Amino acid sequence: MAKVLKRSKKTRKNIPEVVVFVTATLNNTHVVVSDLEGQVLTWATGGTAGFKGAREATPYAAQLTSEQAVTKAKTLHSVERATVYVKGIGSGREQAIRGVVNAGVELISIFDVTPVPHNGCRRKKRRKL
Repeated sequence: MAKVLKRSKKTRKNIPEVVVFVTATLNNTHVVVSDLEGQVLTWATGGTAGFKGAREATPYAAQLTSEQAVTKAKTLHSVERATVYVKGIGSGREQAIRGVVNAGVELISIFDVTPVPHNGCRRKKRRKL
C-alpha cells in the first residue's frame, strides 16, 4: 500500500509586517507577499487576476494583481505594513505599488532591485520588428 502524503493546512497567522515582491516583465506581472523570513503567504499574477494574453502586461492588470494579492494576505494574516521590492522593466511597475496602497496597507519603503549588467555577458541580438 502506498503512503498518502499529508499536506499541511494553511494556517492563519497574525503578521503585521510583510515584504511584497513585484516582478514586472514585458509579458506579465507577478506579485508575491511573504513574511520577513521569506515564507510565501500569498501570490498573484496577471492570469490569476482574470487577464489573458497581452492584457496581462498592462498597468491596470498589474494594479488589480497587486491589490488581489495584498487583500488576500490582509484578510488571512491581518497585514498592516509592507516593504515593496520592484524588479523588471514592465509597464506595471508604478501601478503595482499603487495597488498595494489601494489595498489599505501602509508602505514602509520601496526598493528597485532590477538587475543591471555591468558589462558582463554579451547581450542578445536585437529583435527586428
